Amino acid sequence: MGKEKIIIGISQGDINGIGYEVILKTFSDSRMMEMCTPVVYGSSKVAAYHRKTLHMDTSNLNTIQKPSEANPKKINMINCISDDIRVELGKITAEAGEASYLALEAAVKDLKAGEIDALVTAPICKDNIQSDNFKFPGHTEYLASQFSTDNFLMLMVSDTLKVGLVTTHVPVSKISSLITEEAILKKLRIMEKSMIQDFNIEKPKIAVLSLNPHAGDGGLLGNEEKEIIIPAIEKARKEGIIATGPFPTDGFFGSGLYKHHDAVLAMYHDQGLGPFKALSFDRGINFTAGLPVIRTSPDHGTAFDITGEGKASPASFREAIYAAIDIHKNRIEYNEITKNPLKRFNINQPDDNNSTYQNNNKRV
Repeated sequence: MGKEKIIIGISQGDINGIGYEVILKTFSDSRMMEMCTPVVYGSSKVAAYHRKTLHMDTSNLNTIQKPSEANPKKINMINCISDDIRVELGKITAEAGEASYLALEAAVKDLKAGEIDALVTAPICKDNIQSDNFKFPGHTEYLASQFSTDNFLMLMVSDTLKVGLVTTHVPVSKISSLITEEAILKKLRIMEKSMIQDFNIEKPKIAVLSLNPHAGDGGLLGNEEKEIIIPAIEKARKEGIIATGPFPTDGFFGSGLYKHHDAVLAMYHDQGLGPFKALSFDRGINFTAGLPVIRTSPDHGTAFDITGEGKASPASFREAIYAAIDIHKNRIEYNEITKNPLKRFNINQPDDNNSTYQNNNKRV
């Protein structure tokens, strides 16, 4: 869009969860407005309801029709749902599911049109959002469908750890059948490109985790390592991808070996997200790598059990905003380098002024 200050679209998530709480808490600090202009897709009425419940100031809500009308100093609201919507804090309702879908649909429409620079999604309930319009395990798969690609990677990101997944939201009983040489190789390619263009890591070192305990113990505990994972790593290395492994998960994280790699590729959801959340909870975010657009989210769910109590931490949501801003800047820089390779020489000089996820912005 050519602006120094970008427009961040935010989908409201489930209106009965903590989405509005973390959004409102994040932007109650006016310094956040110096970094981006927020546009929330949802309901000004629901936002006011949550603010009243949380005893927060409502003066900086601004209702608009489209992102171009956004006030850079306010929380801009685009109404996507009926004013008759009923908020039932902590409850899973069909009405809330439809509301979360309508907000997401409107935000994605503007993302496709370039009206917003990036999308940050507040948590949805994956149960009540299911409908004829939304038949996906989560945001990641929905966005991949909307942008007509199967080249995507669910990537969990913090300042010290980046973990991607070969398989995402699938039953454990199906994981082994989905672990193929091509699937691993595809995710490694996406991960390497994302590290370069989205996080400004020129030659990323990627660790690949095993599927079985003890990396299969030479075939005693499974053959996937010998027959699938190692051949995939060898093919990736022939393509110039710096991939190593497979590493047993417990030893890899327990020994701190993850600190010596730029990213980690896990075989399945809990294998990657368990260690990630243990090491980065409240600081981690979810990023959908491989898309032509930028989408991040906090790494937590709707937290229905604490909705309306004022206990929700905005830390992860705030990090999701930071990450969206950083990735946007890094992609612009990457595109400039791609068009003019001579610029790389100056950008990568060891002057400690490089733009990275860790130091791109002064954090609030």
